[in-house]
Amino acid sequence: MIPAAFTYKKANTVEEALSLLAEHGDDAKLLAGGHSLLPLMKLRLAVPEVLIDLGGLRDLSYIREEGSEIRIGALTRHHDLENSELLAREVPLLAHAAGTIGDPQVRHRGTIGGSLVHGDPASDLPAVALALDAVLVAQGPSGTREIPATEFFTDFFETALGEDELLVEIRVAKNPAQGWDFQKFTKRAIDWAVVGVAVAGQRVALVNMGPTPMRAHGVEAALASGASAAEAAERAAEDTSPPDQASASADYRRHLAKVLVRRALEAAAARGA
Repeated sequence: MIPAAFTYKKANTVEEALSLLAEHGDDAKLLAGGHSLLPLMKLRLAVPEVLIDLGGLRDLSYIREEGSEIRIGALTRHHDLENSELLAREVPLLAHAAGTIGDPQVRHRGTIGGSLVHGDPASDLPAVALALDAVLVAQGPSGTREIPATEFFTDFFETALGEDELLVEIRVAKNPAQGWDFQKFTKRAIDWAVVGVAVAGQRVALVNMGPTPMRAHGVEAALASGASAAEAAERAAEDTSPPDQASASADYRRHLAKVLVRRALEAAAARGA
């Protein structure tokens, strides 16, 4: 449980972080809150030669209103999402889901950007970003670019973020009247979800049902055709490939996905009524 030796670098600006990335390339890893990277380093599943600490980039920690959007700095911590009055009013799904992550210690250290870039299909916020149709803003040597959440998660623990890029902002549309809900099943409150579901209007995203965070397109198609919540939920496991583990079989997860999707759709409909 002791990580391999590494060189520690602290970035004080976005430009300095990008410069360090360019200098060290594949040998470097970025450290935000650390709740995803550090456990991997302790198990030596990640062995970076250089660790670039982003903790000092306070200008990437914010939640603000910009016209019809809410813009969130990538280093905004889960605790701040959970307790944001602006999010509670304009994007309540995100505030609520952030409040269910881990325990208070995790929520005070973990960041939204770190969670998204890690790309863990068992993590909550990637599915929430998909359900909200979020746009992720990356900054690199040639400037910034916008990446739709639907194109961001490319494979198991892999994203569309370039090796020389840094996620700097998340943008979501304001829609406080939209029905929403977030459901997940865990063995303990602090555990990763066995299965989770995020619903925003008629967009539905799944946690831990494949190699990437994913939208439940079968459910969405059923809703668009006028199906009831119960009918749409029967399609929750379509085109999924959940992990088959001793803790929860793939068949169990498929069944659980249907149950949780139905509950989430019913709760979302009640909120949007």
